[in-house]
Amino acid sequence: MQVQLNTARQITVDDELTHQVEAVVESVLGRFADQITRVEVHLSDENSHKGGDDKRCMLEARLAGLEPMAVSHQAATLPQGFP
Repeated sequence: MQVQLNTARQITVDDELTHQVEAVVESVLGRFADQITRVEVHLSDENSHKGGDDKRCMLEARLAGLEPMAVSHQAATLPQGFP
C-alpha cells in the first residue's frame, strides 16, 4: 500500500509530518494493505489566515478493482484533524 501526502501551499511539510501521516495510515489500514493500492492524504487550510475550524484532512483510498473511497474531517489544528 502506497501512502501519498498532498498539501496546500499554506501547510509546511517536513519529515515529522510525513512520518506521522504514514504511521497513522499504516496503523489504521495496514491490515487491508493487500486490498488497497494507494491512500492519498490531502491536507489543507480552508480559510488560511482567518482562523477557525478550517484545517481539512481528506483521505482517499484506492481499492483494487473498485472505485476510490473518500472521507474528510475539519478541525482547528492539523493534529486534531489528523491525530
